[in-house]
Formats: sequence, structure tokens, C-alpha cells
Amino acid sequence: MISTADRTMSFREALATQRWDDHRFYHHSRINQTLHLISAISFVVAYVYLFVDPVVSAFLGWGVSMVTRQSGHFFFEPKGFDRENGVTHAYKEEIKVGYNLARKYVLMAVWALSTLIPWATPTLLGLCAPWADAYGYAHHVAVLWIAVGAVAVLLRTGWLMATVAPRHGLVWMTKILTDPFHDILIYWKAPLALLRGELLDPMTDWPEPLRRLG
Repeated sequence: MISTADRTMSFREALATQRWDDHRFYHHSRINQTLHLISAISFVVAYVYLFVDPVVSAFLGWGVSMVTRQSGHFFFEPKGFDRENGVTHAYKEEIKVGYNLARKYVLMAVWALSTLIPWATPTLLGLCAPWADAYGYAHHVAVLWIAVGAVAVLLRTGWLMATVAPRHGLVWMTKILTDPFHDILIYWKAPLALLRGELLDPMTDWPEPLRRLG
């Protein structure tokens, strides 16, 4: 994004800047925001279930949270010239800190194809006991999905640390891991706006505590 984690900022200020840039550049659509709200609630539940039942956590995190979240970006977010920020869609794709649409297509393809791996190697290359029933298969898929998510975050974090600055990568990783809680905070009104017929966010109601940090 345009505003990187400037060395003169505190970690908290840099985090708020990345969050504000992410919102103002990539979340104009009220449908996209509503889908992010659904995704965020599902992710919070998935976080809890990670310590209870990884299968439930993985299927909530990927099957519900990621599908709704990325559907908002793929199908509903405007792809034309961004008049509010004065930049083109191509430019926003180029300067995206995290996963832009091209990277997201690859990530979602890897996620979808990973469901076939337990058929090819029922033991996941010797890492697990062979699956014997539907739940066993789902468990192996869940392990792969959790691994795909972890690797995706770590790879992008490492890339940003190496190509921009170590703290920049850590700020982005913090943002990604806390996005579910933050999205609930800023997008809980999006469904109400949709009911009023408002399809695009005018970008004028950023919550005051976060505006002070942005």
C-alpha cells in the first residue's frame, strides 16, 4: 500500500495506518463489507475451535470465512478508477501490502486443490495415520488447510520483512491475525447500509479511535 510502516511511527500507529489504507482502498462495496462481517464472526468462532476441534476450525476458517471474504473482493468490490483516492485499480493491485487479487486467485486454487491430497497420500506423506472414514478424511483436509493458511501468512510476512523492513512484515502479520476482531468493529453497520440501498461506502465514518491513529 502507499502508506508503509514508516520508521517514525510507533508500531500501533503503523498498524492503524495499514488498517486504514486497507479499508479505504479495498473495501468500498457495502456487500463486500457485509461479507467481511460474516467472515469475521466465523473467523472468531474458528479461532476458538482451533483449541477444541481443528476440523471444525479449519472448515469454518476456509469453507465459510475465506470463501465469503474473498467472494466480496472477487465479485463485488469496484474494479474501476477509485475517485475517492485518485488511483486506478491496477495501481492498487501493484501496491497492495498483502495478497492482491492475483495472489488470492493462486491461494484459493492451492486451498481447493489441497482437498485432493489425502486421496493421493492417505497418510499425508507419513505425517498422519491413514484415514479410514469421512471424519478421518476431513481431519486430514483440515490439517492441510491449517498448514496452507499458516504458510500463506508466514511467506508474505517474510517477503515484506526482506523487501521492505522487518517491522513492516510484523505489522502486516499482526493486522492479518487481528482482522476478524477489527472487521466486526468497523463493518457491523454495513448490512444496515445495504438495507438503506447504499451500495458503496462514502468513506466518511471511520471510527474516531481509529481515525486518531490513522
